[in-house]
Amino acid sequence: MQSYTIGQAARLLGVSPDTVRRWADAGRVATHRDESGRRLIEGRDLAAFSIEVAQSGSGDGDEDPPYTSARNAFPGIVTAVKLGDVAAQVEIQAGPHRLVSLLTREAVEELGLEVGMTATARVKSTSVHIDRP
Repeated sequence: MQSYTIGQAARLLGVSPDTVRRWADAGRVATHRDESGRRLIEGRDLAAFSIEVAQSGSGDGDEDPPYTSARNAFPGIVTAVKLGDVAAQVEIQAGPHRLVSLLTREAVEELGLEVGMTATARVKSTSVHIDRP
């Protein structure tokens, strides 16, 4: 299973590394240390925590979301993989964005997609909506 550094987790969650450290210190997300002493988060733990953070907002209220139009690439962490006989459904949590993709089972297997690993969802659309509070 893949593990993530505090910095990698912060990028995937859309927050600062200091925020992830505070969450870890408070026991909100489990960490362990590697042989060089770096704090790591297991992929499955980060996937579950990313869903929790997205559902509750940023989690501690000290960081405002950026005012931006979302680009077409959404790097994130795989939070669910549902395989059927022919088709599959993959969910990615990319910061506050939850993306769901329907693709072939063969594609999922070729990519080796599993919960807890990083992946990038790429979106092509003829209709793009832009919101600003």
